[in-house]
Amino acid sequence: MTNDKISRRDFFIRCTKAGLSTAAAAVLAGILYESDPAKISPQSSNIVEAMNFSVLPVAGKAISIVTGSNRQSTVTKAVELLGGMQRFIKPGDNVLLKPNVGFSLPPRVCATSHPELIEQITKLCYQAGAKKVYITDNPINDPKSCFELTQIASAAKKCGAEIILPRQDHFKQVTLKGAELIKNWPILYEPLKNVNKVIGIAGVKDHRRSIASMLMKNWYGLLGGNRSIFHQDIDKIIVELAMLIKPTLVILDATQVMVSNGPTGGSESDLKQTDTMIASCDQVAADSFGATLLGLKSNDLPYLVKAEKLGLGTTDYQSLKPLRAEVKA
Repeated sequence: MTNDKISRRDFFIRCTKAGLSTAAAAVLAGILYESDPAKISPQSSNIVEAMNFSVLPVAGKAISIVTGSNRQSTVTKAVELLGGMQRFIKPGDNVLLKPNVGFSLPPRVCATSHPELIEQITKLCYQAGAKKVYITDNPINDPKSCFELTQIASAAKKCGAEIILPRQDHFKQVTLKGAELIKNWPILYEPLKNVNKVIGIAGVKDHRRSIASMLMKNWYGLLGGNRSIFHQDIDKIIVELAMLIKPTLVILDATQVMVSNGPTGGSESDLKQTDTMIASCDQVAADSFGATLLGLKSNDLPYLVKAEKLGLGTTDYQSLKPLRAEVKA
């Protein structure tokens, strides 16, 4: 209860920095939203292993790093360097995009995934032959307001993607094999059940609990219930979520990096322009590079070290020989 009050207080304070209009919008939609496990129909837990949506590796094409200020151009180039979206998405595929839509804040403060990025990735999926592209997240604030204020709802409508707002019947009690924390816990399972490809999309942000919030932390949005109880063991839950989901592709947006007051920020003064886009098949490697943009090393983030030890990826992103390019504005 104490942690919830603190988080809410910090949220309003930071929103004020963004201006009265932003704060007013956040106040209207900012009531903390947590799916209550007590409201989820009792059922026996489903024991699952990793949900594997990955594609076969291609030598020398595991991670790309592209510089440029235009998100749509840089993400297109980053995916192209890895073999194009047709390497990851095949005709007839049903694709789920999992962005960070956690807060009811506008795109300019970069607390959530940028709508231009969501729109372009969706277009690339359809160009590769995707049958349907879905977008989902279980935000901290009211889901409908989050998707609207982040402008991801309008971006989805524009490019033909379908938003899946989390409902009670979308959650399934799950026990992850080998996990200590994900035991009989509600997971946003229904959207995952009906797709065969999953793309994770996140920004690079300072985070007061996990030090940094990037791709692996982004899977937190699949948790239902009173997930704040995992804050006391944040590194372990991040690793277990990375064990749960093996994505098809991950996109790390570091066009602007939130270097302070994360994860909500609230002011453009919290941001640093770094004009970088990362695409990868290895979320550990992508996050390890992203950490450098916050002035950190992979060893500074315990969840990266633990993930590597479990064979979930490598923190030595340089060993993957990143493909690099620059896109002029």
